[in-house]
Amino acid sequence: MAFTLDAQLLEILACPSPDHAPLRPGTPGDPAADALTCTSCGRIFPVRDGIPVLLLDEATEPDSSGASVSGA
Repeated sequence: MAFTLDAQLLEILACPSPDHAPLRPGTPGDPAADALTCTSCGRIFPVRDGIPVLLLDEATEPDSSGASVSGA
């Protein structure tokens, strides 16, 4: 993982979707990716400059190619 988050912060971060499930570091295809993945819906949220971008509009849907999360 290229970014590091405090373990306590990672414990309280949750997906902003209505189910508010926990997030885990990386993506299903790349556990070291600069991203956080929802454990329930599978959305992948980018981490830019060490800051998680927890906006549903910025997330990659699980059915699309989640191989890479680009920071445009």
